Parts: sequence; C-alpha cells; structure tokens
Amino acid sequence: MKNLQIALLTNKISKLFGLLAQKEFPPIVQNILNNLYVKITGVDLSEFHSAKYYKSLNALFTRELLKPREFSNDSKDIISPSDSLVSEFGDLHDNRALQIKGFGYSVDELLTTHIQEENLNKIKNGKFINFYLSPKDYHRYHVALNMKVTKAIHVPGLLYPVNFKYLKKVQNLFVKNERVILECFSDEGRVFYMILVGALNVGKMTLSFDDRIETNSDTKKIQVYEYEDLYLQKGDELGMFKMGSTVVMIFEKDFVKLKCKLMQKVSFGDTIATKV
Repeated sequence: MKNLQIALLTNKISKLFGLLAQKEFPPIVQNILNNLYVKITGVDLSEFHSAKYYKSLNALFTRELLKPREFSNDSKDIISPSDSLVSEFGDLHDNRALQIKGFGYSVDELLTTHIQEENLNKIKNGKFINFYLSPKDYHRYHVALNMKVTKAIHVPGLLYPVNFKYLKKVQNLFVKNERVILECFSDEGRVFYMILVGALNVGKMTLSFDDRIETNSDTKKIQVYEYEDLYLQKGDELGMFKMGSTVVMIFEKDFVKLKCKLMQKVSFGDTIATKV
C-alpha cells in the first residue's frame, strides 16, 4: 500500500515537473537553470549546443544531436536504440524476464492481452535487453534495425522511478508503470518488441510517427493503434522521453545473439546484437 501511495504521488509530481520543464524563463534565469542541471547531472554537451541555447529545461532534456551518429550498415547488426546503461539482459525463461537480478516479471503481462498468442509463443524463451536512460543521457530513442511496425499499445499506469533503488524493491515495476509497446517485424519477418517505460518526471513519451499517443495524461484505458505499411530504417529517430527512463527490447527465439554486457554503458549506434 505504501509503495502504491508513493507511485500515485509520483504521477502528480511528474505532471507538475512537466509543466515546469516546459516553461521558458527569461534568458538569464533559464541559463542558470540549464547550467545547474548540466552540472548536477553531469550532462556531456560535446555533441550538442551549449546549455544557453535551450529555451527551457524540456528543450535541454530532448536536445537533438548536431550531427548524425555513425553505426554499422551491416543488416545483421542491431544497434542500441539509445544512450543508456544495459541494466539487465539475457534469456527469457517461460516468458519471464528480469528487471534486475532477483526480480523477474511476466513478459505476457508486460505486453498485455492485446498481443496475439501466436506472437507470444514466438518470443517464448527468446532474448531481452533493458536499457536504462539516466537524467544525463541523450533522451531520444532510435530504430535498432530495419523494421515494420504493426501495432502500438499505450498502457496507462504508475510512474515509479526506474533507478536501481526501485528496481530492487518494487516487484513487477515495468508491468505496473505506464508504457508504450511497439510490435515490430524485421526484414526477415521475425517478431520483436520495443517497450518504452515511463518513470518519475517523464512528462511525456513521444513517437515520431504518431502524435495521437499522449502519455502521462488523464486517460485510464489501454489504447491500441494498428498500422499498415509503416516501415522504419535503422537509425531513424523513433521518439523521445521528456526525462530519463527505460527501453526494453524483447526478441523472438533464435533470432539474435546478444553482444552486450551487464552494466555496460552504450551509445545510440553501438552494435548490441547480431541476427543469427
């Protein structure tokens, strides 16, 4: 009950923080706020404009790269969708994954009943990777491999923090938190899922191809969006968090070989898996 009360409070805090982050203060004040944020969190702006360029904290959070990142053009290579930390990865066991060592959750519950049983069976005993984005990270996420998107599912929920403190004490945290689930297929027709998990102070999660999806809002119902002929290329911008959070990738069995390490710091564009 205590954890639930905390989580409900974090939803309210996140909305208020989102309003503050969007506000454009006078340049002198905004510059102080931006530089303070950069100093406290340790943001590296070497690939971005200087702190004074951004007219709000939200603009700083969602900063755009000044030049494209380089990555492998080999169709077998799968790249990291974000600048992040590999907080957990490995094999699914009877469709259970880890949010962190010792704390598992049901992938079926994570993906909801809006996924066809045929596809749930395909990912059984597959692979997963959790990418944790801290407040200092570049907050945009990208396409990890050429893919066709057939479905997006917005699941309203709580906004527990997704840092290690909470991963170690809140069971089924990813299942309880608000999230957006993308059902994707590779060029070979293999199914995989990208799950964008909301967290404390994540005012919004966006998708570049669909502005109908509004997260951290008053809606309580799961919304399902289906697409025809929606193809995205590796490296394309997929959307952004309005603060740090987590991306989970789940792959069909016998589809990929993971090439990452636990607690590895990865950047968008790094090869983290290969097709088998």
